[in-house]
Amino acid sequence: MLDPTGLAAATLATWRLTHLVVAEDGPWDAVLRLRRLAGNSLVGQMMDCFYCASLWLALPLAAWLADDWPGRLVGWLAASGGAALLERLRPGTPPPLP
Repeated sequence: MLDPTGLAAATLATWRLTHLVVAEDGPWDAVLRLRRLAGNSLVGQMMDCFYCASLWLALPLAAWLADDWPGRLVGWLAASGGAALLERLRPGTPPPLP
């Protein structure tokens, strides 16, 4: 079973990192430069989509959450899903594209 405190921390960390990658320029415009460098490649497209980016950024946090593969899988999806819910709660956030 996943530790609720760890899952909450992983969810908040996933949201923060994802928001940084998708919507912010970052310190010294570092993230902006990475986004421009990625361009329209697969990585660049993932950096434009909050929901896509949250999946990949939650992955290493899931390894921290659990010691077994089922726990890691559930933790991965839960942290990404929680980050997506937090993003949807932000005022002015558009719904995901179909």
